[in-house]
Amino acid sequence: MQKKARAIGFNHVALIVGDIDEALAFYGRLFDFTLREREAEAAFIDLGDQFLALQKGPERAPNDGHHFGLVVDDKEAARQAILAAGITPLPGPFLDFLDPWGNRIEIIGYSNIQFTKAPHILRGMGIAHLKKTPGALKELAEKGMAPE
Repeated sequence: MQKKARAIGFNHVALIVGDIDEALAFYGRLFDFTLREREAEAAFIDLGDQFLALQKGPERAPNDGHHFGLVVDDKEAARQAILAAGITPLPGPFLDFLDPWGNRIEIIGYSNIQFTKAPHILRGMGIAHLKKTPGALKELAEKGMAPE
């Protein structure tokens, strides 16, 4: 049997947008971020040790459930920024919204999920103060990944 590579995480997610400058302005109204690089047809936003790629592409209809979960340090601050920008969150139990190009984004609070970053990455991002909820710690412990 051939050995397979083990999927261990994401380096980046790429979103198709109609206009790079409009996309940077849109996401800049919602989130504090560092622009890693800007090209004519793409922009790259740092997410600590990962990044979000915005790529210029053709217009398309909003999707019907395809999405990605964007982890934030403060979910309530994200909710308020979304509402202040005039965006209506999608119905359902999660904080989901569509960007102007039909990309569905689910906002997830860092403290409530098993996704974690190494202490040196958290320090470098200025968010070392964030703590996991007991539920998130339990999920990590069940996988042998609880922080020390």
